[in-house]
Amino acid sequence: MTLQPTFGAALLFSLGALTAVSSQAATFDVTIDGSDAIWLAGRTDLVIPAANLPWVGGLGRHGGPTPEEILETLPPFLTVMGGDVIKALDPAVGGISFFNGIGVPFFGPGGNGSSGSSLTSFGGISSYLGPQGPLVGVFLSDAIPDGAAPAGLDFSPAGLGIDFASLSPTLGQVFYIGDGRNAANAFQDFIAPVGATRLYLGIPDGFGFGGAPGAYDDNDGAYSVRIGVNEVPAIPEPATHAMLALGLIGVLIGAKRRRR
Repeated sequence: MTLQPTFGAALLFSLGALTAVSSQAATFDVTIDGSDAIWLAGRTDLVIPAANLPWVGGLGRHGGPTPEEILETLPPFLTVMGGDVIKALDPAVGGISFFNGIGVPFFGPGGNGSSGSSLTSFGGISSYLGPQGPLVGVFLSDAIPDGAAPAGLDFSPAGLGIDFASLSPTLGQVFYIGDGRNAANAFQDFIAPVGATRLYLGIPDGFGFGGAPGAYDDNDGAYSVRIGVNEVPAIPEPATHAMLALGLIGVLIGAKRRRR
């Protein structure tokens, strides 16, 4: 996991998280790998077995080895407080391949289509319904998520969709972020619920993007996003982000991401 502070409040790096001083503004550059399973958010109690072994009671895996043999990873997180306003300061860029075989095709941070994924809850974290494979988030308290999961949110066109201006998920609800903007090109607000101390950023995946979460062992690539806590984004030139996106995807295609 990679989180790098840039500017804003006083920051402290500790145990894989960046901690912002209470209710002040802070900015973080975050890389989200294709192996960063959103349902592993906060699960420091789990032991992830070797990539060539089945994971009994864990996330689903392919029955045999994949070309990537990717090991599921805990998603990156940053610390927040209830009421904090979280948003992308620049549109998220990058690409992830969800298919058995290294390289293209890649999905961008907005995922594939406006719907097509319906994944069940796992370990106290909600189900997910919406586009296939986008950048998503989940707010958690300091506790390890366990027990009954909250109801999932519906980001398909029949539900909330993905063009909302503001979203207030509860603790443990997986929510769509995508590139962080709606169809009107406005940056979207994500409001941290009461009791939230951490925001995790990850990927929703499963076999055929349906059923139980899993199938991370053949993912490669990454998304990249600049996240602001109580920050106001500037509106960038469209050509600038087109170049950034093409550049990052080119790097991802040229690199073979293998983590055993």
